[in-house]
Amino acid sequence: MRQKILLSLAVVLCALAASAGVKDDFKRDIRQSAGNYWAYPDRDLPELTDDPVGYTPFFINHYGRHGSRWLIGSRLYNFPVEQLEKGERNGKLTRRGREVLGILRELRASAQGRDGELSDIGAEQHQRIARRMFDNFPAVFAGDAQVRARSTIVIRCILSMQNEVDVLKSLNPSLRVTTDASQAEMYYMNYDDPVVKPLREEAYKYFDPMKQKLIKPEKFLSRLFSDKRFARDSIQGQELMIDLFDVVGNMQSHHQWEATDLYDLYTLDEATDVWRYNNLRWYIFSGETPLTQCRVDFMEANLLRSLIEDADQAILERHRGASLRFGHESVVLPLVCLMGINGADYQTTDLETLHRHWQSYKIFPMACNLQMVYYRPDNGEGDILVKVLLNEREATLPVKTDCAPYYRWNDVRDYYMDKLSRQPIIPTVIE
Repeated sequence: MRQKILLSLAVVLCALAASAGVKDDFKRDIRQSAGNYWAYPDRDLPELTDDPVGYTPFFINHYGRHGSRWLIGSRLYNFPVEQLEKGERNGKLTRRGREVLGILRELRASAQGRDGELSDIGAEQHQRIARRMFDNFPAVFAGDAQVRARSTIVIRCILSMQNEVDVLKSLNPSLRVTTDASQAEMYYMNYDDPVVKPLREEAYKYFDPMKQKLIKPEKFLSRLFSDKRFARDSIQGQELMIDLFDVVGNMQSHHQWEATDLYDLYTLDEATDVWRYNNLRWYIFSGETPLTQCRVDFMEANLLRSLIEDADQAILERHRGASLRFGHESVVLPLVCLMGINGADYQTTDLETLHRHWQSYKIFPMACNLQMVYYRPDNGEGDILVKVLLNEREATLPVKTDCAPYYRWNDVRDYYMDKLSRQPIIPTVIE
């Protein structure tokens, strides 16, 4: 009995520690709570493990999200302004509310005509990623190595690709670089899986109960509006609290606005709760959860096969270089879940405790990227090894290894081919 009590206590303490870990992250840098709007965290990157003795890197498999961007859809800029203008017309704004409204009007004006476009900071993110990739793995980009770059057909992704390959080419003019952005590649670069939409729609019924538990706008509104009754009766409080959080979080995407801090509108608890709501939405949208029959992340099966095929070709043909792909966080997140990187294939139906075990901000900030780096034995004998970097940090795979952070490619390949062979078969139309 005593052992059972101690075990239960240990489980509770671990859960509390995990929950506190999120708040500790946000205390260190509240911008992380922006989730997919978090500007790429490339300050103080950890040093990479030395190359394994007797091995040289020769190939990089990559999928990366576009860099920081403007928000998509004019509503995201318009709605907070319209809500605050109701207070302005009725003389119900606090001093801080009037200041915020002025800032939001300026931000909206600067966003005119730039719907979803790559920002200045977004371009710089990819320039720095390319330079570090070149510096970290010079053997991959030596001589006339081949770099094949592909993008989805969205302009911010094309520009992200161009910023990276321009830097790589400037560092080694002898590189053989090709670029492409074609609808013909979308079946794996940004696949529109017909099974996924009805699964997500069925799971959306879990959103509203969690929204009511997490999004409590009364105190938040009191910082903007001087009349509580007016705010309660005239303002869409929950929607404003959620949507303004996205606007505030995305201001870090622009040099013009990155120093303007509106996070004082949210307490740490409130910011954490809004993030939790967004986090569970992304989990249902992309995670390997029974709430969507553990099927949604298989939408990236074609992409995973592309990674495997490109690696096999590079190994077979013994060439050096990189296969670079540029797309979206809505691809990176389910791909990382499908691959089980850093435990992202976590399965649960308990949305109350999800945040303790699965944190989307650790996976898909702006310009997030997956790099699979392949190593060949110098003497030509032995296994091909692979190391996985998620956002340029060494990551773990659900594959056994005795040489972490390196894995034998044959073991990794076999694991994923087996998983792909067991893809759940679900009809397109779900009754």
